[in-house]
Amino acid sequence: MVSGGMAIILLLAAVAVIIVFTGKFKVNAFLVLIGIAFAYGLAIGLPALEVVKNIKNGFGGTLTSIGIVIVAGTIMGTILEKTGAALAMTQAILKLVGKKRAPLAMNIAGYVVSIPVFCDSGYVLLNPRWQPVSTQRIPWFPPHRVRSPRRVRLAPIWAGL
Repeated sequence: MVSGGMAIILLLAAVAVIIVFTGKFKVNAFLVLIGIAFAYGLAIGLPALEVVKNIKNGFGGTLTSIGIVIVAGTIMGTILEKTGAALAMTQAILKLVGKKRAPLAMNIAGYVVSIPVFCDSGYVLLNPRWQPVSTQRIPWFPPHRVRSPRRVRLAPIWAGL
């Protein structure tokens, strides 16, 4: 069994692989996390059955503690998306604060949406909403960034943090 410095190096390598696979190759995060957890367990010298048992216990423990919250947030997020409530809310906030303050509108919408759902679910709900907002002329953005201003696109994430 590997311990100490080598285990930390392997852990850092595992984190780097997770980032590359999910960020660059767009592989499903759940599959990457399970795969890397299994590979890391084997790399530090645990027997395969022990690795599977540890993954199962860790995942089961997580679901036991926050499973209901995840399911409830997913249901609420789906309702917000399917009924068009997220879009209507974003448009209403944009009318309230004005088109010149589009990032503020997305921040407020992100904050409101992130209350009942997790931050990542809020991002998924609001990510399609930034495109129409970002194509409008916003005076304080440089002209070359008006088509896809990063501030507007990332506003739901900032609000959820």
